[in-house]
Amino acid sequence: MRAAKLDRRLQVRRAAVTDNGFNSSRDWNAADPAADNFGTPIWAQKTDLSDGERWRAGEVAAHVTTRFVVRYSSFSTSIAPTDRIVCEGAVYEITGIKEGEGRRQWLEITCARIA
Repeated sequence: MRAAKLDRRLQVRRAAVTDNGFNSSRDWNAADPAADNFGTPIWAQKTDLSDGERWRAGEVAAHVTTRFVVRYSSFSTSIAPTDRIVCEGAVYEITGIKEGEGRRQWLEITCARIA
């Protein structure tokens, strides 16, 4: 992996945690999604892994699985599977994070695009 392939900017979004005394939940700001932005945008490589359509209950549902590769840093290691990623206007839910090629050089973030 070379740094020259990091050609996309992605923004991490983190939900606000609310606690009502009985349980806690993560709430996304639907009125102003940019209010959930966490940190500054970072450079990444984007690779679409798979796509498809399914019929379920008479509806067609499409899904896209994408992998983002980012530099290993203190910020990128703080990204959690409960966060979301925004890249080029599309919103992705994180399904997995793992260390990429080389020891502590890259992180691979696998995501599912939210339709």
